Amino acid sequence: MKSFLYKSFFVFGSLMLAGKIVRAQQRLFLLAGQSNAVGQGDSRTSAKYQCPTCFDYNAKKDSLSVLKDPVGQDDQYFNKANTGSIAPALATTLHKLTGDSIVIVSAARGGSSCHQKAELKAYGSWAETGRLLLFAPTIEKIKKAERRVKHRVDGIIWMQGERDANTINDKLMTADEYETALTTLIARFRTELGANLPFFIVLTGYYANHPREGYDEVRRIQRKVARQVPGVQLISVDPGQFPDKDWMTDEIHYSQAGLNKVGEAVANQITSQKK
Repeated sequence: MKSFLYKSFFVFGSLMLAGKIVRAQQRLFLLAGQSNAVGQGDSRTSAKYQCPTCFDYNAKKDSLSVLKDPVGQDDQYFNKANTGSIAPALATTLHKLTGDSIVIVSAARGGSSCHQKAELKAYGSWAETGRLLLFAPTIEKIKKAERRVKHRVDGIIWMQGERDANTINDKLMTADEYETALTTLIARFRTELGANLPFFIVLTGYYANHPREGYDEVRRIQRKVARQVPGVQLISVDPGQFPDKDWMTDEIHYSQAGLNKVGEAVANQITSQKK
């Protein structure tokens, strides 16, 4: 069964485009960040985004399964989607645009911080120091996936910032410290996974009925980093507008409609970047 799943993209991979037979490629993406990267949507309405050549990588079993929500696996570091995520919309849309087989590696943890100062007990941080460090297990997971599919990772989709925004609101860290943490993290990923690795940032939304200052600062820094750091792109969809569209499940988490929209936008931007 494992062999069938791994090879199935070859079965479906030859397709007719503009009158020519094209062999599909396999592409690998890392989805990382905090709870909106985990996905707090509804698997019932992400189900329409299903493709037999899109896969979810399971590091525990070192295996691929056809991608469907809830994606990912619960372990000591990362969370499984609860219950819908951006992953099916991202992978299925990207497959439709390119004909490629898509493998998603999920490495996200709810409440995780970018800067060590923003870390909450047991929630983890992507920083170099802290209580529960997420960077090393993420690298281990993605490199294991690379060996499994025999292909280097094609890009990182980053959805994180709420925890750091709250810490800025609490006056416990500054926007400059967040900027340093984010740019340092991107550099660390590229040191481990490739100097020119594309890095796609999904702009952080807002926490309804809470101060906006910290969120405005995080969003400002994300825009600045996307402008100034080569190979970093800001995704075109702005989750800050989701409350007005009724695309929220609560004060801070995106609904499945919002998650689907993010996934589609990421896929379109990856395809645009490839041209």
